[in-house]
Formats: sequence, structure tokens, C-alpha cells
Amino acid sequence: MITATNLTKVYSGTTVLNIDHLDIPTGQIFGLVGNNGAGKTTFFSLLLDLIQPTTGCIFNNEITVGQSEAWKPFTSSFIDESFLIGYLRPEEYFYFIGDLRNQNKADVNAFLANFGDFFHDEILGKRKYLRDLSKGNQKKVGIVAALIGNPKVVILDEPFANLDPTTQIRFKKIIKELTANGDTTFLISSHDLIHITGVCERIVVMDKGVLVKDIITSEATLQELETYFSGEHFLGE
Repeated sequence: MITATNLTKVYSGTTVLNIDHLDIPTGQIFGLVGNNGAGKTTFFSLLLDLIQPTTGCIFNNEITVGQSEAWKPFTSSFIDESFLIGYLRPEEYFYFIGDLRNQNKADVNAFLANFGDFFHDEILGKRKYLRDLSKGNQKKVGIVAALIGNPKVVILDEPFANLDPTTQIRFKKIIKELTANGDTTFLISSHDLIHITGVCERIVVMDKGVLVKDIITSEATLQELETYFSGEHFLGE
């Protein structure tokens, strides 16, 4: 589904991303982890055509990102609160996103009815503007909006941040339900090792723009990641 080849991004002579090759197959729940500055957001920004690569290409369902917009109808994302429109109420924002994805109000309302537990009666019908919601509730709106219209590729940057524990658990359940059919691909970056190992089938570790580990998730993955980020992987080198 997603392929990156010879992909680099250089700012002022400094290489912040350098990926020789990366394949993410259709239907995979793919996790991306790394310390601040590792290149996670840069990779997502390239994938969404928000910035241009210095070299190389990203292909989304065999479509070259940056050369065609044909990938946009089946791809959605929520990177941060800048994706929201602060002067809209949640319902207005959901309808706006729905209209972009050929969903009428009835379609959107039927979809939102599935997220009562996730919203916890804090989002809909409250007459609040998005700018006045808490960070956690803004995150809920952004995540659910990214799922409208049955996208085939969903890109989420730090989706667990600012969510309370109950909502984090519900969110992981939602992801697993949406990927049960095998044709929805999730790309998730997170600093939360516990949650990302709890939901992702595969986790890639980035360090200074380079892919340094590619792990198929197992019961040992959390310990492996904790060992890596504790610095113990440097011992004996």
C-alpha cells in the first residue's frame, strides 16, 4: 500500500530523514516510534505532501505522492490541532469533512452514532466551538473526523496523547475493529510504547532520520523497545 524508496529530506545541509526502502502492506497497523527529532513527523508530512522530499519518492497504492492527487480520496489523517477549524462546532466540522468525502449529513450522523462511548457525552450537542474544547476532546474530534468516509489509509500522529485511559482503551478497540476486514491501513506514531505495542502489528524505530529497527509485534516487543530506549542497546558497541 505504502512504499518509500531512496527518500531523503535535507534542511540547511542537515539530513533529517534518510529511508532507503520501506514497504507497508495493505491492512497493516503500522507503528512508528522514536525520540524527538527522529523524523517521524517529517515522514508523515512527506506522505501527506505537506513538504517535498529532497530525493526519492513515496507511493500510496502505486500513486506517486507529490506528482498526483489521486491518493487523497482514500487517505485521511490527523497530525495535530492545526487540522481542526477552531470557529466551527464539532458537528459542523464533521459535516464539513463528510462533504469533502461525499458523505451527506445523514451519513455522518449514522457514522457518529458509533462513537458514543468514545465521545463520553463531551463532544456532540454541547454548543462549544472546537477552539474551546480541551486538548483531549479536540483529539477525539480529529481522530473520528479522520475515519469519516471509510478511508483506506489513516495516518495519526501521537493519537494517544491527551486522551484519558478509558478513551485510550476504547480507541485501540476502534482501530482493531476497523482493520478487521483487512483493507484499512493505519500508520500511527507515538511516544507511548505501551499503547503502540498494544495495537500495532509492526513497529519501526527511527533514530535521526534512519530506520534502525523493524519489529513484528510479539509479547517481547515492549521489553525490546524499553531496552532500546533506555540506552542498553549501546552497551558493548
